[in-house]
Amino acid sequence: MAATQTLRDAVEEPPPSPRKSVGGPAQGRVTLPVVLTALQGHPGHPPLTRPGAYLGWLIRRQAGVLTFAVVFAVLEAASLAAVPYLLGVALDQGLSEGMSRELLITVGWLLGLGLFGAITSALGHVGDTSSWLHGSFRTSRLVGHHVTRTGDAISDELPTGEVVSTVASDAFHIGNMMEIFPRLAGSVVAYLAVAVLVLQQSRTLGLVILIGLPVTAAVLSLLVKPLHVRQAKHREESGRLTTLGSDTVSGLRVLRGIGGEDAFAARYAQQSQQVRGAGVGVAATASVLQAMQVLLPGLFIAGVVWFGARLTLTGDITPGQLVAFYGYTAFLAMPLQAATQFMQMLTRARVGARKVIAVLSVPPMAGSIAESEASDDAAYPGDATRADDRPRPAPDLRDATSGVQIRPGRLTALVSPRPDESAELATRLGRFDDADGEVLYGGEPLTSLPLAQVRERIVVSAATPQLFTGTLRHELDARDRADEADLYQALEVADAHDVLSSMPDGLDGEITEKGRSLSGGQRQRVALARALLTEPETLVLVEPTSAVDAHTEARIADRLARHRAGRTTVVVTASPLVLEHADEVVFLDGGRERVRGRHRELLDRANAGDPDAAAYQWVVARQTGSPGETAASAASPETTAESVQEVH
Repeated sequence: MAATQTLRDAVEEPPPSPRKSVGGPAQGRVTLPVVLTALQGHPGHPPLTRPGAYLGWLIRRQAGVLTFAVVFAVLEAASLAAVPYLLGVALDQGLSEGMSRELLITVGWLLGLGLFGAITSALGHVGDTSSWLHGSFRTSRLVGHHVTRTGDAISDELPTGEVVSTVASDAFHIGNMMEIFPRLAGSVVAYLAVAVLVLQQSRTLGLVILIGLPVTAAVLSLLVKPLHVRQAKHREESGRLTTLGSDTVSGLRVLRGIGGEDAFAARYAQQSQQVRGAGVGVAATASVLQAMQVLLPGLFIAGVVWFGARLTLTGDITPGQLVAFYGYTAFLAMPLQAATQFMQMLTRARVGARKVIAVLSVPPMAGSIAESEASDDAAYPGDATRADDRPRPAPDLRDATSGVQIRPGRLTALVSPRPDESAELATRLGRFDDADGEVLYGGEPLTSLPLAQVRERIVVSAATPQLFTGTLRHELDARDRADEADLYQALEVADAHDVLSSMPDGLDGEITEKGRSLSGGQRQRVALARALLTEPETLVLVEPTSAVDAHTEARIADRLARHRAGRTTVVVTASPLVLEHADEVVFLDGGRERVRGRHRELLDRANAGDPDAAAYQWVVARQTGSPGETAASAASPETTAESVQEVH
């Protein structure tokens, strides 16, 4: 608690307590609890056979929301369809009876119908928007959920731009289809209701209307297929452009070094023109379709009015019925428009669903996540707690490739003349690639355990920290279970008080993309605090202090050892300041364990002539920049602090 209070005092204004909500702290945030409730938890396992099956699965997953939207879409369409009928009745009543009681009642019905239509329209819009949110965000979550489990396999199978476009474009198109689906359903029901009314009033004119509108729709549907083809081409070109852009940005420094900016700029410009050309093709077809949506129904309405007027003159229908038929014809253009819009959205959604299926079909990395999620509750050696809820030490880890055994409850340091060797061992301990070699956890193969539980209990923090956009609070609390005291304590252990004090809003301060607003040392210390807050049974840290000065490194090493006391911690490092606090040091040479012991013990053995310990001493002394130093000077924190240059 003293450490926590010390860090809290370093900030001028302690931040307010966090409020748990969707999207972060309450300040300036909009929560959508009703809309997003159904999107919590696992996003599900859709069929990946064909686009139609995927879209059908989405519809079933949000059946409740769609039902709500369809009900109010039907009620709204029915209220609109009743307006022409009541107008016709009111006109005939006024012509025959003047200002009568019956006419006033009919006008009252029209007013009530208008109010009812306004209410159903508002609720229908809520349903449409919810349908869009569920369809779009569920797809985005599926892609994000799957990509986190494929590892590098996703980039081997698909360009980066294709993956990005599934969220940035395809998910939105799928949401658009879900949004217009209720309107289509409401239009179909209203169409059938109007059909009954017009056939009762005039069979001849009713047949003209009911047959003419589907014929008009069929003519318009001829333009849907070429629109589909051009949309697919535009989608392909856009994906290539996104891939080219991301590749160029990621390699910008290299391009500048070889003078290749102009060549890549020309290539990007060429691809942009191809996207523009494909977009113009889509726009041309879409504009023709939209023009025909106005022209053909307009011509049809003119024909209906002409034919209805002749029937009125002959006495077959009343003037009120003529007005009603005109209203029916104008109203029935709405189902026609909804149908053509739905066809457009459906074609885009099918194209998008095909791309989404391509991403979701990439097999996950070794250690099937499906198996992991199916076995999340499986017990395995080293359960996290005893029966009395006290923490239980993690099982030992044994790496078959190197012969290294990580004993539980200790801080173990891995040292190697080639840092990649010790980093590869750390990667194996975290089970990032099952093909690397066998690791035993409590005597059981790590590959036989559910991957989700491995990630929960063994956390590996890589040498290059990756930070994300958001508040410092959410950046640190990756598992969303730490309170404010835990956050301050983790920052204290990582000696990151300067990060906190540099942000006007404290823990609620914003971190920019990839942590660019922080120095390299600050990013590394934030990443260390984040790793500590996961509170795993086994924590593996790869070069956690390589970007800080010697004095900061000494403080972090001391605090880390005290904070993780009694829990299994593995640190890949050759820094004497960190090694001094390790319970055990394992020296690797040629990928195998060569010698182990405490840091001081190995230095004493090196002075006594032990060749294995001497090799270890040389690596440690090289870390200080003075390989010729004596063992005592190499291990001296004061000497090391002076010889290691600050990298801030």
